[in-house]
Amino acid sequence: MKTDWRDALADFIGTQTFKQLRVFVNEVYAKEHVLPPYDTIYRALQLCPLKETRVVILGQDPYPTPGHAHGLAFSVQHPVAPPPSLRNMLTEIESDVGTPHITGGDLTPWAQQGVLLLNTILTVRAGCPLSHAGKGWEAFTDAIIRAVAEQQEHVVFMLWGAKAKAKQCLINPARHLILTAAHPSPLSAWNGFFGCRHFSAANAYLTAHNRTPILW
Repeated sequence: MKTDWRDALADFIGTQTFKQLRVFVNEVYAKEHVLPPYDTIYRALQLCPLKETRVVILGQDPYPTPGHAHGLAFSVQHPVAPPPSLRNMLTEIESDVGTPHITGGDLTPWAQQGVLLLNTILTVRAGCPLSHAGKGWEAFTDAIIRAVAEQQEHVVFMLWGAKAKAKQCLINPARHLILTAAHPSPLSAWNGFFGCRHFSAANAYLTAHNRTPILW
């Protein structure tokens, strides 16, 4: 991960929780089919340094389908077609700000602009959603959210669904913009995700605080 992330997370990285998490991760990658590929676990942090983070989009855990997850929440790489939640995100972008600038489902261009595409759990056993819940990732990603909230100013946090909304307690709303809505999953998108207009709201907030808006 980038040096500024290592520095910001140094206290947590030194804890027994993180040491146990590292042991767990190395063990499961050695004996199971785990996603994403080992060298992309921290891809969200590699592509989006802390000092450049302008937006945080919080996901849950990586896609459990082999070939889909590549270290960025909601993102898939060519030639994989956008999964349902991502399709709904792109539909909302088109309705909100116009045709998306990305093609396909690879959100790497967002990450390179300062969008931290962070899952709260960074690994998963293939075919088994949430199989790595409760192993220490949640504490690690809470530390990441705190680092952004405490060390940056005027960041937009997009929290979709109940589990993401629960992270509001880590963020000072006086320093940042917190946007909440239903999850973009087909099971809930019609209950408040569609029409939320978070993408234009994020850019309006960034512009108002002299930060460069995102090309969605």
